[in-house]
Amino acid sequence: MNQILVLFDSASGNVAQMAQLVAEGASSIPETETRLRSVDDATVEDVLWCHGIAVGSPTNMGILSWKMKRFWDDTMRGQWMSIDGKIGCAFSSAGGWGGGMELACQSVLTVLMNFGFLVFGVTDYASRTLTLHYGAVTAKAPRDDEAQAACRLLGRRLAEWTAFHVHGRRDQHPDQKERLKPSA
Repeated sequence: MNQILVLFDSASGNVAQMAQLVAEGASSIPETETRLRSVDDATVEDVLWCHGIAVGSPTNMGILSWKMKRFWDDTMRGQWMSIDGKIGCAFSSAGGWGGGMELACQSVLTVLMNFGFLVFGVTDYASRTLTLHYGAVTAKAPRDDEAQAACRLLGRRLAEWTAFHVHGRRDQHPDQKERLKPSA
């Protein structure tokens, strides 16, 4: 069973809405169980349980929130060097476009890399003009179809990569499904 944790901090509720959409995207992949956890309620056991994690944070001066940083600094400190190889990605919201959401995603990815997570970006376009190279981002709440599609795509891609790399499910490789089919 594919196990995906969607861990988020949300001061205004915008990142919480994104987290729900990311979880929906992850759950769209067969044989995937998803846990949605606020950073206020998350435990070490939640992170140990998962194979893949999507971490969402409000953008605070271009970086992740202090609550999310504290979770990794304090709660997860004892797990450093013991959770290597899990797969991770990021998402963030800010008060407006140009508010530093991609920088916040990069700061989340940096934290995950320091814990040994394998992190990724998404090369697909979620819509005609929206990419997820550093993670799913939105200004304020994900109200429009494009922002919602981006969040779902991020969750789906996390579950696909986890199914492929952790469970060997070649049929779930997101970019090469046709090439990876067994030859007859």
